[in-house]
Amino acid sequence: MSSSSRTVLVIGGGAAGSAATILLRRAGIDVDLVEARHDWNATAGSGITLQGNALRVLRELGVWEQVRASGHGFDSVGITAPDGTVLHVAHDVRTGGDDLPATVGMQRPVLQRILVDAVRAGGARVRLGTRPSSFEQDGEGVDVRFTDGTEGRYDLVIAADGVGSATRAALGIAARPEPTGMAIWRVAAPRPDGLTRTDLAYGGPAYIAGYCPTGENTIYAYVVEANRDRASIPAADFADEMRRLTSAYGGFWPEITSHITDPAAVNYTWFDRMLVEGSWHRGRVVLAGDAAHCCPPTLAQGAALSLEDSWVLAGLLTGADVWDDALLQAYYERRIARVRPVVEASVQIGRWQLEGARDADVPGLMGRVMTGLRELP
Repeated sequence: MSSSSRTVLVIGGGAAGSAATILLRRAGIDVDLVEARHDWNATAGSGITLQGNALRVLRELGVWEQVRASGHGFDSVGITAPDGTVLHVAHDVRTGGDDLPATVGMQRPVLQRILVDAVRAGGARVRLGTRPSSFEQDGEGVDVRFTDGTEGRYDLVIAADGVGSATRAALGIAARPEPTGMAIWRVAAPRPDGLTRTDLAYGGPAYIAGYCPTGENTIYAYVVEANRDRASIPAADFADEMRRLTSAYGGFWPEITSHITDPAAVNYTWFDRMLVEGSWHRGRVVLAGDAAHCCPPTLAQGAALSLEDSWVLAGLLTGADVWDDALLQAYYERRIARVRPVVEASVQIGRWQLEGARDADVPGLMGRVMTGLRELP
C-alpha cells in the first residue's frame, strides 16, 4: 500500500498527537486529527521544561528554531538551600546531543501554538470540539463514528488523547493513572533579574521549590507538597495557598511570591503514575504519549517521552509496506525499554522525598537515567 493511499486518524492534538500528524503528513499519509477542546488546548498551562531529547524531536518536526527563539535555553541546574543559598551547580546532560541545549524552558501555550501552526501547515484535516463516540475494527481498518455525527474509515487510529484517555478505556486496557502522594502548585510570573536557569530547593515547608525561565521576561515557578483533597481547597484560595508555601523561601522567591496574586493563574495538580504493560495497541488502534504512560515531573520527561513515542511510531509506519500486529508490537518493545526506567525513576525520586530517605542517591539515579536518554529512542 502506498503512503498516499493510507489514512490515519489521530485522536488528541497535544504534543504526541501533533507530532504524529506532522510526521505522517510529511510522508504523504492522509491524516485526520480530532481534538476534544474547541481552543485546541492552546491557552492552558504556565510553563514547560523541554530537555534535549524533546528538543531533538522538535527539530525533526521543523519547529526547533521557533522554539529556540520563543524559550530560554540553559545547560545547568542549581541546588539551593531554602534560604536561597546556592549549594551546588550541576551541568546537565545534553540528552539531545551536543548541538542542542540541555534544557529549554518556555511557556506551554506558546509551544502548543507552534505545534498547531505546524499541523495546519502540513495539510491535515483538523476538527476541533470533536472526539470519537465509537469505533469498530476488522482486519483491514477501523470504522469510527464521531460526536458531531460524522463517520470515517481509517487504516490506523493513533490514540494520543491524554492521561485520561477514553480510547484506552474503550479498548479494555485496565491501566489507570494512580496518585503518587505528591501534588504541585504552578504559576507563571515575571522573570527576576539574574535568574538564568532552574534552581531547586529541597526542604522547607514543601518537598521541592523550583522555577524555570521560559523566555526573556518570564518564568514558571512551582512548589511540591503532599497531595490534599482537592475539594478541601477552594479555587479562590489557590494564590493564598501557594504564597503560604513560597513565602518561606529566599533568593529569588520573595520577588516571585509578590506576583502570586491571581488565584485563576495558579494551577494545582496531583502527581500520577501509569504505565501500560504488554502492548500499546489493540488491533489497529494504538496508544501514544500520556495515553500509554505518565510519570511525576521529577525528571521533566513527560513531554519528551510523548514526542519520542510519535517519532518512533511515525518512523515505523512510514518505513513499512504492511501495518500489522508485529509492527505495532515492535513499537511497544522499542518504547517500553525507554519509558519504563524513566517512569520508575521519577516515582522513586518522589518516594524518597515522601519518606525523607537520608541515604537516597537522587543525583546518581537522575544522572544514570539522563545519560541513557542521549541514545536515540
